Amino acid sequence: MAPDQVGTVVMTVVGFHHSHEQVHPATLLEVARHAQDVGFDAGMCSDHWAPWSATQGHSGHAWTWLGAALATTDLPFGAVNAPGQRYHPAVVAQSVATLGAMFPGRFWVALGSGENVNEHITGGPWPAKAVRDARLRECVDVIRALLDGEEVTHDGLVQVDRARLWTLPEQRPLLVGPAVTPQTAARHADWADGLVTVNQDPRRLRDVVDAYRSAGGRGSLALQVHVSWAPDADTAFALAREQWTANVVGPPVAWDLDTPEAFDSLVPHLSDDLVRRSVLVDHDPQRLLDRVAALVGLGFDAVYLHQVATDERPRHGKHPSAAPTATPAAAGLRAFLDMAGEHLVGPLREVTA
Repeated sequence: MAPDQVGTVVMTVVGFHHSHEQVHPATLLEVARHAQDVGFDAGMCSDHWAPWSATQGHSGHAWTWLGAALATTDLPFGAVNAPGQRYHPAVVAQSVATLGAMFPGRFWVALGSGENVNEHITGGPWPAKAVRDARLRECVDVIRALLDGEEVTHDGLVQVDRARLWTLPEQRPLLVGPAVTPQTAARHADWADGLVTVNQDPRRLRDVVDAYRSAGGRGSLALQVHVSWAPDADTAFALAREQWTANVVGPPVAWDLDTPEAFDSLVPHLSDDLVRRSVLVDHDPQRLLDRVAALVGLGFDAVYLHQVATDERPRHGKHPSAAPTATPAAAGLRAFLDMAGEHLVGPLREVTA
């Protein structure tokens, strides 16, 4: 996640976001290798139990996939994870430590308070936001102590009994804070090794950056940008509308809905304008470059492009053999990656705040 340095010149890291909600994990592994081939510097991925929408139709296990992606590429990777309910913090710490031990300096994790659509599967109650924030902070402290080699016993919103990691990485992976709002960014500043956020109104993004830095936040700032690119404008928007409309529902509603079907029930009421405000829809590579560069220039050290326009269709409920390794999404995402490698990656590396 940290920017590369050549002398005194700092280059922006240009990464690709791998969306487990939308793409079969075998296909996504092909995509990761192709992203490296066309020149991307890094990767990151989601970590969800369920997709946001039944239209997306997938949700592979991120940690299993990360081991394969790190082993078959040379790219560094990060993931956004929610410890405390679906994941016990000691299990998260062990997962982070193992990836860090196998792939030194190539893995980071962003630790957030989560969404009900993923966490309700444990059968436990979905806490209020203030409780989730307090639970996250306890989890961060537990994970950091375990990664520092300590034995941890903790009695609070999470319970830990004499936990110790027996395999530690030589270099502790970065623990990053994910934030959409300035308030969350400021709260993360006293513990996070960096910050990751998503594209939104530029004034709001600037507020997120300023809130984190003003509160003493350290490390690199990363931006995930949702884009929908296709060779023609109609296809680019149609795929954005199909694949990502459910995701334009923002917090606090998005935190509390509990199934993909609940998100889908809101889609008919969400306007095209909301989709265009959440996703950079474009068919012109130069214009897309200019739009992404303007966001990166607000103060970010890394940018991760998320191509929401995939032509893979849901296979939910079918036997796994129905999802072959080579799928249409591999071809569709390869087309985006080829375009990005030619038109976006190099210029974005040169963007400065």
